[in-house]
Amino acid sequence: MPSWTQSVIWWQVYPLGFVGAEKSALPADSPVQHRLPQLLDWLDYLVELGCNGLALNPVFASGTHGYDIVDHFAIDARLGDDADIDALITACHQRGIRVLFDGVFNHVGREFPGFVDVLTHRRESSWAQWFDIDWDADGHDGFGYRTFEGHGGLVALDHDSPAVADYVVAVMEHWLRRGIDGWRLDAAYAVPLDFWRRVTDRVREQFPDAWFVGEVIHGDFPDWVRLGGLDSVTQYELWKAIWSSLNDGNFFELDWTLRRHVEFCDDFVPLTFLGNHDVTRIASQLTDTGLLPHALVLLFTVPGVPSIYYGDEQEFRGVKEDREGGDDAIRPAFPADPSQLAESGWPTYRLHQRLIGLRRREDWLTSGRLETITLANEQLSFRSSGPDGQSLVVLLNIGEEPFEFPLDSGFEVLEDGGGQHPTHAGPDGSGVVVPARGWAVVRSSPPPTKS
Repeated sequence: MPSWTQSVIWWQVYPLGFVGAEKSALPADSPVQHRLPQLLDWLDYLVELGCNGLALNPVFASGTHGYDIVDHFAIDARLGDDADIDALITACHQRGIRVLFDGVFNHVGREFPGFVDVLTHRRESSWAQWFDIDWDADGHDGFGYRTFEGHGGLVALDHDSPAVADYVVAVMEHWLRRGIDGWRLDAAYAVPLDFWRRVTDRVREQFPDAWFVGEVIHGDFPDWVRLGGLDSVTQYELWKAIWSSLNDGNFFELDWTLRRHVEFCDDFVPLTFLGNHDVTRIASQLTDTGLLPHALVLLFTVPGVPSIYYGDEQEFRGVKEDREGGDDAIRPAFPADPSQLAESGWPTYRLHQRLIGLRRREDWLTSGRLETITLANEQLSFRSSGPDGQSLVVLLNIGEEPFEFPLDSGFEVLEDGGGQHPTHAGPDGSGVVVPARGWAVVRSSPPPTKS
């Protein structure tokens, strides 16, 4: 991976929702709505949170939600224009903020000019090679074609077509040349690995420091790196294990997943997260929001490139539903500036700051190694170690009683849940008693000298 990704922490924003844009594309004769500048007023908020990356979901011209793209080279008129995106990228870089674009290259919208040409000219269209078409099928348009997971408005591209590969390379290079730092590859799991390899190899020739992270939900994650030429993938296994283990009081599930996570880290550094634009918000996913700090501790102490979905740092709620408009609750508009956020969300924001600060001070955690020390249904402790002898221990207790975690030495508390702090236990002062439903991150220290 490019070296800069070792220290990046993303704040992910779904722009069309963030700015309160219309649900569908503007009529062709409508003026451009310059809404992207609204994000400029949130860049200092991003930096004060502790992040140094802005990951944007689709900003390109589309029919509705951004994933039915019509033109990968044009900014959606509901958001703004080229000048607006250039100003945002410049403002980010002036503050040391990296920019990640969302590349939707598995499929396009029905209004994509190439597909419109196919609908008009059928077999005679020069664009026919771009799509996987069955001319003899009795489809809605008089022929059949592959779509993304059965969504008729998302027409799948034919990734065996050299023209498609050339197009994707041209799009990537165009926006990298304009100043972005990398690409999230939407639905990467639906695209052949050799396509990603061909494309990323070509783009890296011109942009060796670009970062490519694929959206992968399950499967052999390292294959997308080894065979697909990507730098990273989304760690959905860890996302699920964190909230599921906290909900069920079953740290054995999390321990199993962390072991796999460490194995993945032998090949690459995954993108880790507690929320994104496609899933129920973590504050709604947890049956007990009192355990949200435990989830945050895990996000910021395990290896990975962390990402925070906008609003999660303010404990926003939102449930994803499988229906038309079912994503609206998790893709809300933000106010004009941070002063308009509810007071109730700021304690969670400040906890993010503390834990991100810990992550910054212990920057080796991005590629650390984990070793489980204590494992029970409601208690977990593990040691994270760095390449130069760095070490810290994470202690999680979700039980209703205090719990004594054994350590082989004394300890220094780096961060904890506040209130009743962890205490020493045992004759040599090496054990750690963590309060009920508490947590702590400690650094081992030599045992006290006996007089």
